[in-house]
Amino acid sequence: MNTRSLRFRMTAWYAGLLAGALLVFGISVYLGLERYLYSNLHSTLASQCRTIGTELLPQLPIKGAPWLATEINEDYTPEANSRFIRVVKEGLGVVYLSDAPKNGEFDPSEIPWPSGEKETLRRIRLPGGLELLVDALQFTTPDGSHFVVESGAPYREIEIVLHGLLLTLAVYVPFIVSVAVGGGYWLMRRSLQPIDEITQRAEGITSTNLNERLPVIRTGDELERLSTSLNRMIERLDDAFEHINRFSADASHELRTPLTILQLELEEIIHNHRHNASLTDQVGSALEETHRMSHIVENLLAVSRLDAGEVKMDKAPLDLGELATSTVEQMKLLADEKSITLRSNVGRSVYVEGDRSRLQQVIVNLIDNAIKYTPEGGEVNVSLHRGVNTVVLEVSDNGVGIPRPALPHVFERFYRADKARSRASGGAGLGLSIVKAICTAHGAKVEIFSQEGHGSRLNVELPLLDLPEPDEAGPALGSSKRLRENSSDSA
Repeated sequence: MNTRSLRFRMTAWYAGLLAGALLVFGISVYLGLERYLYSNLHSTLASQCRTIGTELLPQLPIKGAPWLATEINEDYTPEANSRFIRVVKEGLGVVYLSDAPKNGEFDPSEIPWPSGEKETLRRIRLPGGLELLVDALQFTTPDGSHFVVESGAPYREIEIVLHGLLLTLAVYVPFIVSVAVGGGYWLMRRSLQPIDEITQRAEGITSTNLNERLPVIRTGDELERLSTSLNRMIERLDDAFEHINRFSADASHELRTPLTILQLELEEIIHNHRHNASLTDQVGSALEETHRMSHIVENLLAVSRLDAGEVKMDKAPLDLGELATSTVEQMKLLADEKSITLRSNVGRSVYVEGDRSRLQQVIVNLIDNAIKYTPEGGEVNVSLHRGVNTVVLEVSDNGVGIPRPALPHVFERFYRADKARSRASGGAGLGLSIVKAICTAHGAKVEIFSQEGHGSRLNVELPLLDLPEPDEAGPALGSSKRLRENSSDSA
């Protein structure tokens, strides 16, 4: 579970707020119930004292103490109800004292005397740990006698109710919070599922498929506005990319004719003034730069057309191992000029579907790039790794490598990690852009791994073509071979 996801944080906040609200509610109910029970017990005890003081005590001089005891025992049954009742007459002492309760919780004779105020309510803790709530009221009978009537009850009656409430809260609050967390997480997951769909679709949209759009959620809420706004943004990006590609292609196309004319005129000047060494050197340098500019324009035009999908790919089954081997043999002369060892570990009968000339251009660009940035005496290795459904063409070197911050940008047009060194070696920063465009047109994936000072490795992963063995293929492979030869001739 992703603890940083929106659904987790929303659920956590919801559960936290709910738990806090239930906690505040539980505390409020507990304190309110405690106050209510305390007040109710106090009222009951005070009512008993008033009843005894106002109804029974005025008759005491006439009917006597035994009658008072009989009336109190019959009306209040303190022994059975665990009540404490005591009647004290000023100057005479205890007139009535209730018996010990049947469960033996306390001894009435151990209850201390009141402090002497007119009306007192006190909470008494007995030696056994039991707490009693005792109310005491003073009365004066018509004959002028002064009495103190006390009525008490164990506080545990309140504690039992409060303990039951705590137990209920302890059981049901976690249950309610758990149900709320599960339900909240499910609701958040269901609510955010359209966002996951939008995210997955957005991850698949790149500069090569800006014509695709995100699913619009017809809910009339913020998600619908978000998906609609994102689609409008993608549409604007598509227009911008199309405008840039069209500008690059048009500019490159328009530059080809004047550059060609300029080359011809410079070559004619050299031909007509071949005896003027100084002029020949100057014009030759200008002609060299013109050739270089023409090469850049051609590459830029090729990249723009590949990105726009305007280049026709003559795709056919071809042996990538055979193509890589022949290309390596052709590039060995360039490697020998820098005393670089060019090795290949390529098997045969590795078939893919693609344009032979374009895939050869990919291999040439990768090897040429590796040779450029490998010092004399270095090594460049070309190999094929066959997988289950794909084949990986790997070109590695032990050259200068590429700095880590530059790796995400190496496939961008005109990007050069070391501008001075690339300029000196003739690079314009378009080789890997062409490789990327051709690979994209073939449904291939190109990756680069490099560490500065330890060389680079470029992988091109292409879908593997499942063809019959040569002895079973017969005419099919023969025709594909002829097609490859024709494609090679046209290239």
